[in-house]
Amino acid sequence: MGADERRIRAGRHTITVKRPDKPLFPSHRGNAAITKGRVVDYYRRIADTLLPHLEGRPVSLQRCPDGIDDCFFQKNVPDHFPEWIARASLPAEGKTVDYLAVQDLATLLYIADQAAIALHVGLSRVDRPGHPDRLIFDLDPSSDDFGQVRWAAGILRRAFDTMEMPSFLMSTGSRGLHVLVPLDRSANFDEARDFARQLAEELAARHPDRLTVEQRKKARKDRVFLDYLRNAYGQTTIAPYSLRTLAGAPVAAPLEWDELDHRLRPDRWTLGNLFRRLAQREDPFRAIGQRAVAIHPERMDRL
Repeated sequence: MGADERRIRAGRHTITVKRPDKPLFPSHRGNAAITKGRVVDYYRRIADTLLPHLEGRPVSLQRCPDGIDDCFFQKNVPDHFPEWIARASLPAEGKTVDYLAVQDLATLLYIADQAAIALHVGLSRVDRPGHPDRLIFDLDPSSDDFGQVRWAAGILRRAFDTMEMPSFLMSTGSRGLHVLVPLDRSANFDEARDFARQLAEELAARHPDRLTVEQRKKARKDRVFLDYLRNAYGQTTIAPYSLRTLAGAPVAAPLEWDELDHRLRPDRWTLGNLFRRLAQREDPFRAIGQRAVAIHPERMDRL
């Protein structure tokens, strides 16, 4: 083994981490640059919590071999990836995409060594790709007033409570918040997206000064964009507990609804402090699949 390598045993495989001291994140707010070795260590420590949220889903990667200022997205598994890494082949616009299937620690560590910093997942599972098991709203702010995003999340939660649909909250690690509902896969993507669109339009009509479904940024003014558009086949979203390719290495962190207060920022949880959080709270998404519900259009009548 070279001086600039580390080896980590993971099940039946040994992962060689090359250039672990290479900086991937620049120094930030007085903290030292974050190296590839620290990224690998993060994914090693978070694996037991993260892997259930990747299991059975197509995974695409945001890789940054030369640091977060030079990243690219990758859906197809590269030819140089070893044969033992699982693939999930899914149709996409007249072709087939060979997505990554992250099933174990060894795969997670291998892609971390490949500078895969952010992991994005599909809203459906590979066994029934046309039927989502997640409904998602991305609350995208139009200004720096994050209080508006927190308010919008509360509005969505109350709407889902009224419709007797469980909802879950996640900070994106970027600018906004995600609100998710687990689905029982009885609906296809067209039905799920139509339901999400109707709900977003209804809430925007009730709160026209604070919420919008306008896709054009210039037309949103200072309103929060209720982005329902990811509820479509082939779309992906940031995985729970994934790092983001932003300074400080923020994490997409599942939250409890009681954390929706003035202290919450989308980048509050990072590589540096997430494990202190998990020592105090269990994963809020640990049982999300056990609360799956069906989409019934008549639920909207209860609003």
